[in-house]
Amino acid sequence: LKTKTLLDVGGDFSRITSYRYPDERMYRLSIDDALAQGKPIVLEFATPGHCTVCDKQLQMLKALLKKYEAEVLFLHMDQYQNPEAFIAFKVRGDPWTFIIDKNNIVRFRRSGRLLYNELDTAIKDVLIGAKG
Repeated sequence: LKTKTLLDVGGDFSRITSYRYPDERMYRLSIDDALAQGKPIVLEFATPGHCTVCDKQLQMLKALLKKYEAEVLFLHMDQYQNPEAFIAFKVRGDPWTFIIDKNNIVRFRRSGRLLYNELDTAIKDVLIGAKG
C-alpha cells in the first residue's frame, strides 16, 4: 500500500497530517516501504484535526518513538491525507493502533486511546517475539 510521505508533499506537513506538532520521522516512509524494511512497525491511524483523543495519542506516540526509534518504525496515517490506508486496514473511526512484526504480521490491534504502559508493553512483546 503506497501512502503519502513527507517527500511526496514537498515537506509540507499540512498536506500529510492535521496534527499540530508532527514529528517528521512518522512521515518518512509509505506503508509499503516500511513493510519492506524488516522491522516492527507501530502504525497509528489518527486524525487530530477532528479528534482530541487522537492528538493525545500522537503525543504519547512521540515519546515511544524516542525510546524505540532504533528498533521500531512509527507511521502516522491521517484520514484526510491517506484515506486509502484507512480503507485497506478497515479502520472506522479513530484512533486505531496496529503493531506489525518484522514478518509483516499484525500482532496488536486496538481502537481508542491507549495508555503509555499499554503500548510500551505491546511493543516490547513484539520485540521479544522478533528475537525469539
